[in-house]
Amino acid sequence: MKSFFNLLGREFRLFWSNKILRLLFIGAPLLYAVLLGYVYQKGKVTDLPIIIVDEDRSSMSERLIQMFQDNEILNVVSVKPNDNNLTKEAIDLDATCIVTIPKGFEKDVLTRQTPEILTVVNTGNVLTANYASGAIQLVLGTLKAGTQMETLRKQGTPEAMVASLYEPFKTTFIKKYNRSTNYMYFLWPGVLATVLQQVLLLALALSFASEYEQGTFAELTRKTNVFSMIAVKVIPYLFMSLGIWVMYWGFTFWFRIPVNENLGALTLVAGVFVLSVSFIGILVSILIPNQLKATEVLMVIATPSFILSGFTWPLSQMPGWVQQIASGIPLTHFLKAFRILLVEQGTLSQTIPAVMAMVWIGVVCGMVSCIALYIKRRKVKKRPV
Repeated sequence: MKSFFNLLGREFRLFWSNKILRLLFIGAPLLYAVLLGYVYQKGKVTDLPIIIVDEDRSSMSERLIQMFQDNEILNVVSVKPNDNNLTKEAIDLDATCIVTIPKGFEKDVLTRQTPEILTVVNTGNVLTANYASGAIQLVLGTLKAGTQMETLRKQGTPEAMVASLYEPFKTTFIKKYNRSTNYMYFLWPGVLATVLQQVLLLALALSFASEYEQGTFAELTRKTNVFSMIAVKVIPYLFMSLGIWVMYWGFTFWFRIPVNENLGALTLVAGVFVLSVSFIGILVSILIPNQLKATEVLMVIATPSFILSGFTWPLSQMPGWVQQIASGIPLTHFLKAFRILLVEQGTLSQTIPAVMAMVWIGVVCGMVSCIALYIKRRKVKKRPV
């Protein structure tokens, strides 16, 4: 036992003596937590610039422009009488949409000629395009309803009949979980989990590979057995990952992210996630006795993992073979459990399929790591001292 704790101390000293590894493992999560927190701190998309081409210049078109301006998502940055130099101005003002109110709009509405309002949406950024087009449709729908009701009133239709003609049924939309549709609540924790996976893989890629390159692997094999060798490499990073987790939790107060509900359950799931990721890193480090090559291989695994995880794009919409690859990445299952516990306010029992998937990834990688390390240890012991 004394030898085991000595090796643990040795592992911590190796970590702190490596400046690049220390900066990577501690600095990257800290940097991303702060940077992404401030990037997405606002949480909601507001004041998207739009350009109005008002060819009608009537009281109804002015009312419509005012309605656009009153919507918190939209910001009317320019009102033009025609479409001269419209493309250039749209680029200069970074306009998300261009709305054209045609000439004779008010007259055609009042005489039921069904005029057409043209909206050009800049889909260069899909997120802002969806927000802006949704807000514009809401404003136009409100004006359309108001105009229809006003026309019926002018025709002498009783108020009760106006309401029944226009509203044959009612609709109710209820937002659950992230009711404010705050983008930061959704994205910030998921990206930070990705960062934690990345630094764990890169750090553990150096664990046995560095022993091979520095010629200390033979000495390590004489001091302990296979299981202890793996434990010595993994346990320090478990403790340091717990420190990173506590740091993330502290930042939730700074950025006012409501994560206290189910925090204990999520911490337990995060522990399983860290273990499964650690065994992947250990396995690659054992199989590839070169630090540079080991980190390159793990970068190939880690870099696309957030895209494949199904966090921002539904996994069900991906091809079957891509889904199979994604199921072998711990981040896929952790982010699913995260969504259940934190976003959807589910229970720990509902995350069991995701947790068991991470357990199986860890068990398989751990068993293969033990077998590979046993074979390498045996080869080293057969060599003459």
